[in-house]
Amino acid sequence: MAVEPSPAPVAVVDCGTNSTRLLIDDGTGLGQRLLRITGLGRGVDAGGRLRDDAIGRVVDVLREYRQIIEDRQATAVRAVATSAARDAANGAEFLQRASEALGTDVERLDGDAEAAYGFAGATTGLAGRGTSSDPDAPTDSALAERSAALVLDIGGGSTEFAYGMPSTDARPDAATSVDMGSVRWTERFLASDPPRPEELSSAISVARLHLDDIERDHPVIAQGAAAARLVGIAGTVTTVAAVEIGLDPYDPEVIDGFVLSRAAAEDVFRTLATERLADRVHNPGLHIDRAPVIVGGCCILVAVMRHWDIDECIVRERDLLDGIAAELREAQASPAAELREAGTDAAR
Repeated sequence: MAVEPSPAPVAVVDCGTNSTRLLIDDGTGLGQRLLRITGLGRGVDAGGRLRDDAIGRVVDVLREYRQIIEDRQATAVRAVATSAARDAANGAEFLQRASEALGTDVERLDGDAEAAYGFAGATTGLAGRGTSSDPDAPTDSALAERSAALVLDIGGGSTEFAYGMPSTDARPDAATSVDMGSVRWTERFLASDPPRPEELSSAISVARLHLDDIERDHPVIAQGAAAARLVGIAGTVTTVAAVEIGLDPYDPEVIDGFVLSRAAAEDVFRTLATERLADRVHNPGLHIDRAPVIVGGCCILVAVMRHWDIDECIVRERDLLDGIAAELREAQASPAAELREAGTDAAR
């Protein structure tokens, strides 16, 4: 019996505020995922510029990723930069250096597009997702019976919200980006170690003011958020889930589809927020390089769950990277792409 060849992989790179990530995706499973904490956006909120050392860290990682992409023979590559590159006065300089290191253009992605791609990735295969750490909980969460999804992407410099009905084309009814994130909130509000109660209160209160703005500007989110499935993606949410489980080493297969209860999120928040950084790093499931900013991200997560009185959050490993990868694969499979490939073969 002939063995079917594996689909040709595509590669997606995300230069985020706190991390630089790579997905090698062939359309099956979660793909090969790499993450390096590079801290590109540290200091941008206050100084307005990307630091040379931060740019250097990202450039080094992109050179590493370039070799992996070439070794895996990816047939299509797309690279994006998000919040830090959008905000920094020297963002164009960074994009040029990043593009040279990666060997392909690194483009600045606007916040609404970031939210829409995150929605597309997070809602892929969402039906039936929902497992809990509670051994007495039913296999299928009540969340799975709800149709609409509110996708929450807490990044380092921005947080994206996208609301809609998961479908084959996965286009949200509303998508928006807000300038609050784990790095930005840490630098803006959490000066003490551990943070003082008033610092934490300010961080949560200001986050909820942003949520008020979202409700005003996007009535569909205001009307549907409380009843929708909250779907959390990116480092803050996956880390909180990993800490709740005590997952060490980290395993994306375990995290993808895990249901994080509001009570568990609040408990992890209290634990991490009341520890000094030197103690916080010892929590199983918490990457040592994410420890300095995780409390800032937790402030945003609990603010969202409190604001809309949401009891559970489905945690996904699929996110922005997967949304872009699906688009790349769709473009390759289009009739125009097939005609171009046939023309190339004929010319050989």
